[in-house]
Amino acid sequence: MAGRTTLLALLAGAAALADASQGDREPVYRDCVLRCDEWNCSGAGLQHFRSHQPIYMSLAGWTCKDDCKYECMWVTVGLYLREGYKVPQFHGKWPFSRFLFFQEPASAVASFLNGLANLVMLSRYRTSVPASSPMYHTCVAFAWVSLNAWFWSTVFHTRDTSLTEKMDYFCASTVILHSIYLCCVRTLGLQRPAVASAFGGFLLLLLAAHISYLSLVHFDYGYNMVANVAMGLVNLVWWLGWCLWNQPRLPHVWKCAVVMLLLQGLAFLELLDFPPIFWVLDAHAIWHISTIPIHFLFFSFLMDDSLYLLKDISVPLKMD
Repeated sequence: MAGRTTLLALLAGAAALADASQGDREPVYRDCVLRCDEWNCSGAGLQHFRSHQPIYMSLAGWTCKDDCKYECMWVTVGLYLREGYKVPQFHGKWPFSRFLFFQEPASAVASFLNGLANLVMLSRYRTSVPASSPMYHTCVAFAWVSLNAWFWSTVFHTRDTSLTEKMDYFCASTVILHSIYLCCVRTLGLQRPAVASAFGGFLLLLLAAHISYLSLVHFDYGYNMVANVAMGLVNLVWWLGWCLWNQPRLPHVWKCAVVMLLLQGLAFLELLDFPPIFWVLDAHAIWHISTIPIHFLFFSFLMDDSLYLLKDISVPLKMD
């Protein structure tokens, strides 16, 4: 134990310089996973594991080795806490207490509730706004793109795999780009449909290049963050500029402006980095929870604006 404690202290002191997560670099964790894998994930041990594993865990794709990593993570966390060190991360994540098959319960539930709010407001929008409104089809498409993103966010936080991580990241980027396209259609496309079509094609090529690079060249977290921040700033500036320009004649645009400012402000929650409260609630989960009411306000703006356009005979109908 003395040798492990000394090594633990050395690793803890070098944590700020390490590229990988501190927890999964810890020899105690690696030795634990190796022993668990040897004893429990082959032969009679594996048969025993499979016979005692709940069916919902099996259906969610939890393997014997995954279970070893989970149990050894808590062994390592317990060692750190007993020796008075800060809680380490493992494979780029804080340790979360698993509930049933949910790997990150709070974020998974919050993502589901975001999707549910999106679905409720999509239904309300389709009920309240006639399909003849110039922005109807673009707004409905945006709602479905958002709903798809929240579905994959729920799946990712339920079970973190290489596939679910990529789908979560790619769909999030798709939502941002579609919001930019929505803004383009509203600000330019109603009068100049060809411009909106050309810009939409450009955004599709941009998305394809972004996904291709991350999938085929290098899954670079830093690049992905910079790319999404850049897209988010374009989205923010374009929508806010349009809202400020049209506020005197379109009173309902305050809802859109508030949504954009809230999204930008709430994004700073992601900068808070702390171990999960009760091993469940971290900054990312709080951010997901805080975005749930925003769907209601943004769709309220879309409904008001679509109905306004329907009544404004001076605005020509856009192309399908």
